[in-house]
Amino acid sequence: MHHNLFCAEKMVTVSMGIVSPTLCSPSISLYVYASSLTLSCKAKTIHQFTKSSVHSKLLEEAMGSTSQLVPLPLLANDKYTASTIPWRFPSDDPHIPTATELSWINLLHNTIPTFKKHAESDASVPDAADKAETFAQRYARILEDFKKDPAGQGEPLDIFLLCRLREQVLRELGFSDIFKKIKDVENTNAMSLFENVVRLNDAIEDEEKRLENLVRGIFAGNIFDLGATQLAEAFSKDGVSFLSTCQNLVPRPWIIDDLETFKVNWSKKSWKKVIIFVDNSGADIILGILPFARELLRRGSQVILAANELPSLNDVTYSELTEIISRLKDEEGCLMGVSTSNLLIANSGNELPIIDLTRVSQELAYLTNDVDLVILEGMGRGIETNLYAQFKCDSLKIAMVKHPEVAEFLGSRLYDCVIKYDAV
Repeated sequence: MHHNLFCAEKMVTVSMGIVSPTLCSPSISLYVYASSLTLSCKAKTIHQFTKSSVHSKLLEEAMGSTSQLVPLPLLANDKYTASTIPWRFPSDDPHIPTATELSWINLLHNTIPTFKKHAESDASVPDAADKAETFAQRYARILEDFKKDPAGQGEPLDIFLLCRLREQVLRELGFSDIFKKIKDVENTNAMSLFENVVRLNDAIEDEEKRLENLVRGIFAGNIFDLGATQLAEAFSKDGVSFLSTCQNLVPRPWIIDDLETFKVNWSKKSWKKVIIFVDNSGADIILGILPFARELLRRGSQVILAANELPSLNDVTYSELTEIISRLKDEEGCLMGVSTSNLLIANSGNELPIIDLTRVSQELAYLTNDVDLVILEGMGRGIETNLYAQFKCDSLKIAMVKHPEVAEFLGSRLYDCVIKYDAV
């Protein structure tokens, strides 16, 4: 039986100055700070907008939400650009949408029914059905306006802006985490499989074969992605069999396949401190990323898992990841016999399914000064953004291609795999 499809990915941020690192262990200071940060963010009031000024107020709110963020110190130079796929070029008319802009606007428009469906079932929001319909209409209208005039709102049109506006419309209407119910179910299911997946990996004596199995597990777990319309539809029916997915990964060579190079460096290098920007809840984080992180811990690395501050799609959040690990650890603080004393969970400061590494929390930036391997997992963080990002240390981008638009850009198959390793 093939179990190497079970996977996960995620990331977090830390506290700087709240508790002195010399007085308290990093894991405690991170937990105290990030917990208070999450509470303070939830306590913020959300500005209500009117139809006559929907875009300007939303833009102001969306852009203002990232005002306290700073660049990740690991970036190699100031030429960093988060977005991987260019939507337009200087010669393009700013008021006429390009073919690429139209395709991505349409992609986001196609996700509206999935968002509406989950919003309707959010029991924490009064009149959820009516508000879900309002969300669908408002966000669709925003997208249509961008089709008519991409530059009409005064901000450059990109995937960050469109995702921020979607989250902002939801929060304006009182929806804080519309995928919470399905995330909880998937987390519970994945946790029940965690022990078996780890035992299967541990039973592989050959180090390179074990690493490849762990990598394949990350790809398999990364399938749980409600931002991909076809996958969202599959989950809404019967869920997706991770075992089946594992057995049916596209054959190698993958579109970007540095696995053999990574194996060589895995054998000869001992990274002292690794940061992993994690992605989705469920199998992705629990069956993909955590077995991989556990292997790093067993090799002696300190591991930072950086997760979103606020919910977005089915991405795991800092608070959720903290709870998951506390439930998986035994009384001695071990994950299946491996100590978690060198495992840190941090709040990245991010609130989107993609990430701009010039906008991370100050706490995370403080933690990462001496990192010697950065891992960006998931299509949003490792392909749609940051695929070509250069770092002062070794880096690994690992994800599955789940959008036709991304497959077209890469010249790949849908559900192809990307493992891009750059050594410094």
